[in-house]
Formats: sequence, C-alpha cells, structure tokens
Amino acid sequence: MMAEIQDWQELTRITQGAPLVVERVRLADRDIAVEGQFALPQLARLSAEDQVFVAAFLRSHGSIKDMEQVFGVSYPTVKARLNRIAAQLEFVETDPKPSRNEVLDRLGRGEISAADAIRALEGS
Repeated sequence: MMAEIQDWQELTRITQGAPLVVERVRLADRDIAVEGQFALPQLARLSAEDQVFVAAFLRSHGSIKDMEQVFGVSYPTVKARLNRIAAQLEFVETDPKPSRNEVLDRLGRGEISAADAIRALEGS
C-alpha cells in the first residue's frame, strides 16, 4: 500500500498537476488488460495535499473540530479549504427535477393529474 501511495505521489510530481488520461488498465490478479481512454475519478484529480485532506475529513467522520486539531488550523480555514475542494468536484443531483418531456409522458400515461403536471412544470 505504501509503495502505491509513493508511486501516486511521484506521478503527481512528474505531471505537475496536468490532466492525466489513463490508456491501459491491468487487473493485478489476472492476465487481463483493457486499453482505451479512461478519465481519472474526480478525487484522483485532486492534488495530493487535497486528497490527504479529504481522507482525513472522512476519517474524522466530517468533524470540523477534529480537522482543526489534526491540521492545527481554525474553523474558517477548514471550511474555506472544504469549499475550495468542493468547487473542484461535480456532484450528482440527488433529487433531480423531471424534464418537461418526462412530466408530459407521465401525464399521458395517466400517472399524474393535470394539476400535478402543471405544478411539476412550474417548479422545473
């Protein structure tokens, strides 16, 4: 595990934060390799320092108070860093609004009333 962390840190140092594209993935336990163009996961695109910060935040179960102690910084500093990191990430909408076509399709199938369709359309 430690060698993998050092390899990742070395790769990050060499690329100096430039975007990476993975072109070959090999399953370590099998003789299988997949080639193509694969984007790195969002968290892997963060700087090494930000990845450590996110891991520490998760380890502290999201406690900003614990983060203040671990990093020796103030509450506003922890919040500012979390906000800066969050701005680099794309979040999945957990309660997406239905599209106009979805609402009309549901109305057409009789799943919702005209009044419900109007409310949904006005809300989106």
